[in-house]
Amino acid sequence: ARGPKKHMKRLAAPKHWMLDKLTGTYAPKPSAGPHKQRECLPLIVFLRNRLKYALNGREVRNILMQRLVKVDGKVRTDSTYPTGFLDVISIDKTDEHFRLIYDIKGRFTVHRITAEEGKFKLGKVRRCQLGAGGIPYVVTHDGRTVRFPDPLIKVNDTVKIDLESGKIVDFIKFEVGNLVMVTGGRSMGSVGVITHRERHHGGFDIVHVKDANERLFATRLTNVFVIGAGSEPWISLPKGKGIKLTIAEERDARRAKATEASA
Repeated sequence: ARGPKKHMKRLAAPKHWMLDKLTGTYAPKPSAGPHKQRECLPLIVFLRNRLKYALNGREVRNILMQRLVKVDGKVRTDSTYPTGFLDVISIDKTDEHFRLIYDIKGRFTVHRITAEEGKFKLGKVRRCQLGAGGIPYVVTHDGRTVRFPDPLIKVNDTVKIDLESGKIVDFIKFEVGNLVMVTGGRSMGSVGVITHRERHHGGFDIVHVKDANERLFATRLTNVFVIGAGSEPWISLPKGKGIKLTIAEERDARRAKATEASA
């Protein structure tokens, strides 16, 4: 155990990468970066396994080394660079822009966005402190440090960041009535409006959320990410619009679709 681990076995890879078990012993181990190993999607998995732009790792490296792929407006040439929740992946050559966002099953989906929407991203405020020389700063969920934020911005709020300048252009407070996406736990990928926040001193704060179908569910505060003021999201949502269906509802929807297709 000299230093950090450099390999990851196939079976130890996060399930939401959806790698098959049998095509090799190993999985791409994400580099150290802005997102955690279990909560990220390496560029190689996105380009090869999701978009099918490459057949193998060598082709992915060839694509990246031509400096064609940008993450949040910066060229990234590392094939195992960890992209994560709400990152914008742009390929200028094909004029495509994607935002990494969870589907209702809690997996990163290929969500295409317009070039206009690709100019900004949302960040959840993790820390809000005074730095050296008494300079206030905030740290977002993707490791960005922004100095001199609006004094009204607090931890758990969401900031809208302009990717070109890195500046905060707007923010949403974490409060009842705002739209959130669940980024962890059983309801991962669900979207709903905050109805109530339970404070537990010395424990985990619990947030109660109501989705568009009037279903109620609760999750920890750390798993909740504000994505819109009121019921209007600031970002486009993937297929399903973050409304989790029960198994029976999924089956009925599938059957309806099948009968439509055969009719």
